[in-house]
Amino acid sequence: MKIKFFFYKLFTVHKILTLLSILVIIGLFIGLIGSMLFGRIECGPMKATSTQVKMLKGILETMRLDIGRFPTTEEGLSLLYTAPIDEAIKPFWKGPYLDDFLPLDPWNRPYQYANIPSIDGFPFVLYSFGADGQAGGKGRDADVGYLSAQ
Repeated sequence: MKIKFFFYKLFTVHKILTLLSILVIIGLFIGLIGSMLFGRIECGPMKATSTQVKMLKGILETMRLDIGRFPTTEEGLSLLYTAPIDEAIKPFWKGPYLDDFLPLDPWNRPYQYANIPSIDGFPFVLYSFGADGQAGGKGRDADVGYLSAQ
């Protein structure tokens, strides 16, 4: 009887240890996969911003082909959906160039535009301030787009 009880306890302890080791392995696996997924989720708004900036750049280039120039800093991106006041270019404007109003960045802030050369060699700057909403920053707070040299 004592021998049966000993083997029964040994078998139960073995089951518990096996179950615990399986749970530890599953926990490590979930931790590894979870950290990889959260790293990608954090990059999502940055990639969306980069894509929107490239889309807006293409629309600005299309408008430049029509009117012969990019919007001035004063006109800004509103020239994509509002007819120009300048009578010299008004006949050439074939807008609106956007279906709706100008999109906001993923942090619900307007994109920044100025008709000055960018560090990438484009004749304008077009960017988002990033997650913090302020110039500069690193990681998620970094500015995204075609930035000025200043």
